[in-house]
Amino acid sequence: MSGSESESTGPTAGGTPDDHGTLYVVGIGPGLPDHMTAKAKRVIESADVVIASSLYQEFLRDDGTVPSEEATDEDGIATRDDGFEQEIVRSTMGRQIELARAAFDYVREGKDVAHVSGGDPSVYGKSDLIFKMAEEDDATDVPIGIVPGLTAALGGAANVGAPLCNDFCTVSLSDKWRGWDEIEEKLRAAAVSDFVIVLYNCWRNYEKAVEIVREERTDDAYVAIVNDAGREDAGRNGESQFVTTLGEAADHDDRVSGMGTSLIIGNHETETWRNDDRTYLVTPRGGRDVDDF
Repeated sequence: MSGSESESTGPTAGGTPDDHGTLYVVGIGPGLPDHMTAKAKRVIESADVVIASSLYQEFLRDDGTVPSEEATDEDGIATRDDGFEQEIVRSTMGRQIELARAAFDYVREGKDVAHVSGGDPSVYGKSDLIFKMAEEDDATDVPIGIVPGLTAALGGAANVGAPLCNDFCTVSLSDKWRGWDEIEEKLRAAAVSDFVIVLYNCWRNYEKAVEIVREERTDDAYVAIVNDAGREDAGRNGESQFVTTLGEAADHDDRVSGMGTSLIIGNHETETWRNDDRTYLVTPRGGRDVDDF
């Protein structure tokens, strides 16, 4: 606990009271230890308060990053073997504003807070909400740190080879915060610009998105459907990847299993590479030959 041991309550040179803790928004990637950065693990282990969903708590407990359920009392106070206590707070989609404000209060009490996000907190994660709430609540006294994590675009790309070695973009298909007309405009622009496109939130509107891209791109463009990248069997549906074409992608809705699904749509240069076991996707960097490297 970094802030509570200080006796002074006056502001530091940067304007932050020196008895405050820090609010860290921590990306844990897929959630399993192999794909979590050392810094993310260290920040969560040392935090006084950990805010995480039930699924992410499960991952962090299995890894030993936070204490087990048996070591956690009914008030959410978890005690490690060395005696260090952490408060474990369950987050849900419906409590994000409430928990952001609670995190500010914890920090003002001198506690370090790890607000856990899957993937990277700044790629369709929690970072923007924290800053928006800090602005709305005039929480300029609260130090905020972002700890990056492995996002689905990168994890999924690694599972299917090297599809993102040239220019690419990500587009979320969730129309919760923006209208479909805007999403369609971005999809069309990305397709026309020949970006490799990574689609997030494919549980919403994925067939519509595929049809829009088909209007601007040939049906034989390669597509990878990736589920729970980096989570092995620990995710909601299990880790898998499947290579198809843009013309046939909408026929495989049985492989689009939920929030953990991403689609990687190749451009005109994306090609396949095969060995005895699998088919990989490769997008050459500017179409160069090996001799150009």
